[in-house]
Amino acid sequence: MNFFISSNRWVSAFPKSAGLRFLQAGAVGLAVAAGASMGYGCSVCGCSLSSDWAAQGYSSMPGWQASVRYEYSKSSQLRSGDSSISSSNPFVVASAGETQQSTFNRAAILGLDYAGDGGWGVAAEIPYIDRDHTTLGAGDPTTTSSHASGLGDVRLLGRYQVHSMKRSWGFQFGLKLPTGGFHQNFDAGFGAGSPLDRGLQLGTGTTDALAGVSYFSRLNTHLGTFASVMADQPLTERENFLPSASLTVNLGARLLNTSWLTPQLQVNTRFDARERGDEGDVDNSGGTFVYLSPGVTAEIGEHASAFAFFQVPVYQYANGVQLEPRWLLSLGVRYQL
Repeated sequence: MNFFISSNRWVSAFPKSAGLRFLQAGAVGLAVAAGASMGYGCSVCGCSLSSDWAAQGYSSMPGWQASVRYEYSKSSQLRSGDSSISSSNPFVVASAGETQQSTFNRAAILGLDYAGDGGWGVAAEIPYIDRDHTTLGAGDPTTTSSHASGLGDVRLLGRYQVHSMKRSWGFQFGLKLPTGGFHQNFDAGFGAGSPLDRGLQLGTGTTDALAGVSYFSRLNTHLGTFASVMADQPLTERENFLPSASLTVNLGARLLNTSWLTPQLQVNTRFDARERGDEGDVDNSGGTFVYLSPGVTAEIGEHASAFAFFQVPVYQYANGVQLEPRWLLSLGVRYQL
């Protein structure tokens, strides 16, 4: 559903061979993955993550950038309000009409970014999603499951950035396009053939307006910070469904000039409204979700960098009954063309 990805590049001189840089970056990614993410929205994933420094889509260097990111999460914890609840709790079925079991989200996101002169730039974010979902309907003797893979909703963003010596402001505007499918059915189990929840489809079917503002600063030689706000507002209902509007607030800090590795720490907060329409799960959608996201960026060449983030929830308030992830993972590479 709501989907936030953007890119930026941070690269400085690194006096080692390209092969060794690649191995070092790979080791970093594996280390974070062994312990260790941006979100696809309310019912299917976690919070929006700024996957690299200045990841709201701002590039301080003119020209093209390309990035590829892999996102993984497993939502298996039932929550209501600010508490986790057991699947055996009668409130689960009474409120939701089913007992959701799990949702696995895997996504590969291609990012393309062009920065021109004068602070203007454009970016496109193209997701390929692979998702499994399992649920147990009220009174059903066995579970019902679905598997979907394909193109998700593409995001197109324009931006304008104002630079000064130690700080900059950035403004984003754009659209999320209805390129992902939204007519999938459950394909296995007792309820095979019945429509999958609209909030679990590859796309929402709606066009959304996107608008955001970001602030970046360098407090001293070794510390940089950023803050960003991004709003996602669906413009029109489609086939009796209006997805959640959302507001995402990200805060972050990073250590600079330490080595070929740049440690980062983010706090990601997302506020989701409820879904609307006859096909929306009004009672069991929306809420407030706060995540702590440690990560690193690694130089792997003069024009390339890699990043890895591990995202863990520190506060979750879910309306009704919803599945939420215990952790999320994000890994990616970025190249300045």
